[in-house]
Amino acid sequence: MAYTVFSGDDSCYKGTRVLINKLGIRDENELAEIETVITTAKITMLLSEPYSGEFTAAHYCELHRSIMGDLYDWAGKIRTVPLSKKGTTFHSPEGLEKASELLFKRLNNENCFLGLDGDDYARAVAEFYSDLNLLHPFREGNGRTQRALITQLIERSGRSIDFSVCDKDKLMIATVYAAQGVLDLLTDFFKNEITEI
Repeated sequence: MAYTVFSGDDSCYKGTRVLINKLGIRDENELAEIETVITTAKITMLLSEPYSGEFTAAHYCELHRSIMGDLYDWAGKIRTVPLSKKGTTFHSPEGLEKASELLFKRLNNENCFLGLDGDDYARAVAEFYSDLNLLHPFREGNGRTQRALITQLIERSGRSIDFSVCDKDKLMIATVYAAQGVLDLLTDFFKNEITEI
């Protein structure tokens, strides 16, 4: 939960950085631990079956609601506060919903990259992953929801990826570089981690 929030109305308990949650937990470390347990179980359940629906902004919000809904009332809703993390400033709340819709429209116009192979496929996934990361449409849980969606997207192409065994530091560094316009590390990450089924 290491976000920098540029607003006084950031959904936290007064005087803390702990997000108001359905469990009433006011300790940041305890909430992080419970959040990890709950969201890991939810993601495992969601990814146990291939996703056959459309890839839309609405699906992305529903995925977030499914993953984070046991913890937060605002799960599945587009954030209303500005966010930044590790030197990356994410899309402002203004126009965020429209930007999300446009990104998914572009994904579908490109047929979810189904016609691409090899390096071209890895680069397309990396670019979409980076663009989705820069949106960061939710107050918390963006990375988990993003990885779940990317897993569904990759599986749609007859390939697979297992983020639970990926080098998380390598992914984070590659994502930070991609946010600065350098996509090579993220492309290499996906090239190495995506496997044919």
